[in-house]
Amino acid sequence: MSDILMKEMESLSVIPLKPEERLGGDGSFLLVDEQENLQVRDESEFLDRLGCGDVAGVKVLSIFGNTGDGKSHTLNHILFGGRSVFLTSKSPSSCTVGVWAAFDPALNLVALDTEGLLGAAANQNQRMRLLLKVLAVSDIVVYRTRAERLHNDMFQFLSSASGAYLKHFTPELRALSSRCGLDVPLSCLGPAVIVFQETTHTQLLGHDSKVPGHADTLLQKRFHDLGLGTEAFSSVQYVGAQTIAPPTDYSRLLDAVTQQVKNTHTRSPRQPGIVFRALQALSERFCGELSDEKMTLYSFFPDEYFTCSAVCLSCNIRCKNGMNHLRDRVPHMADGLCQYAHQFNNKVLICKRCYEAGREVIVVPKTSASGDNPWFGLAKYAWSGYVLECASCGVIYRSRQYWMGNQDPESGVVRSEVKHVWEGTDTFLTNHQNAAQRVLDGMNFVIQSVSEYSTGPTKAVTAWLTDQVAPPYWRPNNDITVCYGCQKVFEEMERKHHCRSCGEGFCHPCSSHRMPVPERGWGSGPVRVCQSCYRQGGPADTSSQVEPRGLIARRVTEVAQSTLDMVSTAVDYPLCFVKEVARPDYWIPDADITQCHQCSKVFTPIMSKHHCRACGQGVCGPCSTHFKPVPSRGWDHPVRVCDNCHARPEAL
Repeated sequence: MSDILMKEMESLSVIPLKPEERLGGDGSFLLVDEQENLQVRDESEFLDRLGCGDVAGVKVLSIFGNTGDGKSHTLNHILFGGRSVFLTSKSPSSCTVGVWAAFDPALNLVALDTEGLLGAAANQNQRMRLLLKVLAVSDIVVYRTRAERLHNDMFQFLSSASGAYLKHFTPELRALSSRCGLDVPLSCLGPAVIVFQETTHTQLLGHDSKVPGHADTLLQKRFHDLGLGTEAFSSVQYVGAQTIAPPTDYSRLLDAVTQQVKNTHTRSPRQPGIVFRALQALSERFCGELSDEKMTLYSFFPDEYFTCSAVCLSCNIRCKNGMNHLRDRVPHMADGLCQYAHQFNNKVLICKRCYEAGREVIVVPKTSASGDNPWFGLAKYAWSGYVLECASCGVIYRSRQYWMGNQDPESGVVRSEVKHVWEGTDTFLTNHQNAAQRVLDGMNFVIQSVSEYSTGPTKAVTAWLTDQVAPPYWRPNNDITVCYGCQKVFEEMERKHHCRSCGEGFCHPCSSHRMPVPERGWGSGPVRVCQSCYRQGGPADTSSQVEPRGLIARRVTEVAQSTLDMVSTAVDYPLCFVKEVARPDYWIPDADITQCHQCSKVFTPIMSKHHCRACGQGVCGPCSTHFKPVPSRGWDHPVRVCDNCHARPEAL
């Protein structure tokens, strides 16, 4: 078992404290500070500080209660014969900050002293979360109260602790039990709770009854009357002491603690190292800063203490998974439906046939199917439009499959669903972010094929390309037969110009003006507009905005189209004009690439910089000679990859 524990051990970052802050009473030490940081480096130091390295099995006792109720004093008297093992103070303010630990060799008991529930206000939410982590690793919990009556706050605290233990801590403790090879899981039942009440003028609970356990029954009835539960605890016991004149009689409390230590029906003693491993596992899982604002009005331990802090960028709903779940490769999840946000484009299409069969397969509009070669796929794209391809069912839709009557895909082959958008993830960008680069790659194929011919076929190619990447508010070229301004009928090879403001088609004389159109996303410089829009100063209707990525693709096409117009013989295509505009988001910009990411060779002006389609890094030619499909990035056909990504097929 020790080998398993050693393999599980990980180093913790320890925040050094001042020497005076490390000193406790006679034999105690600071185990966890108020910032939830463990103050021992490893299991060996934990055992050395406790002095229980040769002990086969221990149990853990922790004490809770309000500030000034005498928690430290109580531990000193029931376990250490009155010695000041834990510091005490006559001041009404709290003298215990963080969690302090000591070992009682008589009962083989690790004692954990906590700060008061009504302690300092700073970092209050973190301190409350720390209390529950201490409770989760305990076998015996003493709730110490010095009051004439049991207040509702105590019942609320214990009930909230019970619910949070079952919901958030049980899975983590069960996993720890499995890793350590324990026969009885740590999570099967929570700790035994002892409510210790000290009064002066009021009779104790159940004082007038001679029935054993009557006080415990009255305590459970109080929980029931308040609508609260204690299902996580193995038992809830009441112990009272009426102190008319000091000192307080702790004998009944000591008897109850001794009885629970000897009780092995639900919790058996375990190796001291496992105590440290449990506290370490909970500290690593439930960590991070919390706002000092009160999160939940009627709960001491709201879910926000223990769940992921990620919030959907579109609908502002919080992730429901536990903290740090991403390191277990569990994605963000949230209850309820999300709302569509234009800037995130978080609507996805799901193959309807697969969905009805119980599978969720997302399909994305693409220029060509994965089975088509690049040139033939581009030709198909020009003829029959974009394609939807399911990984299981193959091609399920083409946007212009028929001459007439093409239906919307959502009416038959796919169902749409709005997904949550989580910060730091590119779920809705991965499959679309290389659209402009694919247009550019496609233009390379086109130019290579038409550069030896006349300008005629070049214009034909640019005509269909313009339609495919045009902003949504532009009128399609196929629908433009006459100039929108002068009503002149366009001849077969005559150029049709789009006004960037209204999107209508014009001849050259009717669209010779230029001005910025920021309302449509053209704010970087003057662009072509018609005479009417030039006089008005902008579009009359801006309800239909241009999608940023559609605009990027359009700008790529503008440059490519201008180049094609000048090509009638074989030319060297000027990629530098459009490469930066078409660059996918995950590619490193050319300006930031000074040396090959693979061999570290410094680039010179005559060396070509190549981008790996898998990782986006800049590499030289010898380090990127391999070609493979990279479907995770939207490249279904073989494309250039670096040697590292070629050797790691799982990354593709």
